[in-house]
Amino acid sequence: MSRSFLGIATLLLSTITLNHLTARRVPESLAAPLESIDSQILGWRVVNTEQLGASDLKALAPTAYLARTYMKEANVLDLFIAFYGQQRAGESMHSPKHCLPGSGWEIWQTGTTSIGTNSRPMTINRYSIENLGVKKLMLYWYQSKKEIIASEYIAKVLLARDTLLTGRTGGSIVRIIVPDTPEASTEAAAFASVIATQLQTCFGR
Repeated sequence: MSRSFLGIATLLLSTITLNHLTARRVPESLAAPLESIDSQILGWRVVNTEQLGASDLKALAPTAYLARTYMKEANVLDLFIAFYGQQRAGESMHSPKHCLPGSGWEIWQTGTTSIGTNSRPMTINRYSIENLGVKKLMLYWYQSKKEIIASEYIAKVLLARDTLLTGRTGGSIVRIIVPDTPEASTEAAAFASVIATQLQTCFGR
């Protein structure tokens, strides 16, 4: 009986603590809209801005998002940013490595790469993906006002920390997709550096 009581008491205490922390969350807003990110970057220029459909909006539920297609000569680059003003501890933003297989893409190589920002070099994810013989290169990362993170597991830990300490859990996920060629890989990393720096400005840094 004593062990059962202790287990129930611990569960109730954990629930009360989680509810308290959730109530402490402070919705955050961007200092500048995502649309303020440059439409021309390193020779890439916007050729299309996409609006998400109702089902995608319901599934992602972002506070704000930006979906653009850039072109440079004959090369195409897709940029997607989803910003969340607040998140719940224990949850995480939709990871591309979970979403892509459901839409027909196979991830056949995973790794990381380094990009430069105004602060310091940062590590982001670098995935090679394929669908019906079409190969693409995807770069993605998680970015908040304070940090740029590659690992969703570390992102969850930091989210729990911020929920506990400040209640401020605003963050974003950034995804860049280009053709899987050596030239495009270099171009995408340079593009990612600019995006990460400009997104810091959107956050108010």
